[in-house]
Order: sequence, then C-alpha cells, then structure tokens
Amino acid sequence: MADYTHLPLNEQIDALSGYYVPIKETRLEYNGREVVYMVGQAVVEASCCGFQNRAYVLVPGYIVKWQSKTNEKGLPVSEVQPITDKDTQDAIQKIIRQTEQVDQVDFWH
Repeated sequence: MADYTHLPLNEQIDALSGYYVPIKETRLEYNGREVVYMVGQAVVEASCCGFQNRAYVLVPGYIVKWQSKTNEKGLPVSEVQPITDKDTQDAIQKIIRQTEQVDQVDFWH
C-alpha cells in the first residue's frame, strides 16, 4: 500500500527545470475496482534540450481508502495499491489514452 496526496488542481508546482500543473483527477472503474489517476501538464523551460510542454497521466493505483487522512499541509491523502501487473497496466493505459488523448501514462511502482 502507498499514500497518495491529492494536489491542488490548476496550481503551478515548481520543479528543477520548469514546472508542472495538476489539471484533473479521475476515478476510473476497472474490473470491479476503482483506479485513481491524475492528468497534468509538464513544462520544461530551463534545460539544455530546449523548451518542452506536454500532457501526462500519473496512475497511483487502486483506491483502498479515499481521502482517509490529511498530510501536514492539510492536503487530503488516500491509500492506494499500486498496479504492478503488466497486462492490467496495458489495459488501463489503453482506456486512459483513448479518454485523455495523451501519450505518456506512468504507473506508481
């Protein structure tokens, strides 16, 4: 199990060579369980490789306990089970790509 902190949507979060913005969070029904994923926009503006701007999806995993606590900053935290089965990842990735129109879908390990 792992803790997933729900980030504020549409707020810029600074990173080493740019920033990212969580845009939306979705709960997806899959084989009788719920999967949480977050769609974001990453902007790389200070690297040797030039400027990049791309959408991505991060999949923390199956929801075990939804927003069952808060962290030290008062943000909601859910307990999730990372999805490690490759066939399941492929199937979920296909659904997300069709729904969200993004190329990059990453799963927590």
